[in-house]
Amino acid sequence: MSEELKRQAAAMALATLQPGMRLGLGTGSTARHFVDLLGEKVAAGFDCICVPTSEATARQAESLNIRLSDLDRLDRLDVTVDGADEIDPALNLIKGGGGALLREKIVAASSDAMVVIADSSKLVPVLGRFPLPIEVNRFGLGATRRAVAETIAAHGAEGGLRLREAAPGTPFVTDGGHLILDAFFGRISRPEALSRDLLDIAGVVQHGLFLKMCTTAYVAAPDGVKTLAVDPQ
Repeated sequence: MSEELKRQAAAMALATLQPGMRLGLGTGSTARHFVDLLGEKVAAGFDCICVPTSEATARQAESLNIRLSDLDRLDRLDVTVDGADEIDPALNLIKGGGGALLREKIVAASSDAMVVIADSSKLVPVLGRFPLPIEVNRFGLGATRRAVAETIAAHGAEGGLRLREAAPGTPFVTDGGHLILDAFFGRISRPEALSRDLLDIAGVVQHGLFLKMCTTAYVAAPDGVKTLAVDPQ
């Protein structure tokens, strides 16, 4: 049922697009449904140009003959459509479960709007149940890990810090050649302050808190797809 719900949310987002748009294509299980559906629409004559947020998404889009570009050639995008690991009531997000958080954030920040597609299991009252991914440089990993551990402890993390692995004993490596530390909070009470404190650590490249970036979310539940939007006030 979850995959079908994700596809329903993706279809809802796709229905809002206009020909000629410049799109950011997200990464992950829900975003894959969107790219598949977009490929069908492109095959039927829909015109768009897209910037992928990962090598995996780029390969999928190329296989569907979706026209691709990058942010060196396109200065702004109309909208990025992506999934999320958590969505709070203000549409703040945790992302990065698939390991593409840096490119996802760059692409979203270069877009006039960020639309999230998800199933209702991603809705949470407070961020933090899902581990927060923190992308870090390989150099000085030990020092960075200690600094991150001290920072998350100061912010009340209920769990520890774990280096993400692709396989036992083999670190997961992002498309940018970085590593990921997953921080287990349980509850993030001050996300804005946590964001600033993590980015102040020299070895931290980026983190998976996407704050005040998402404008609309299409969330699929068994009783239908709901549209959530940020209050303009």
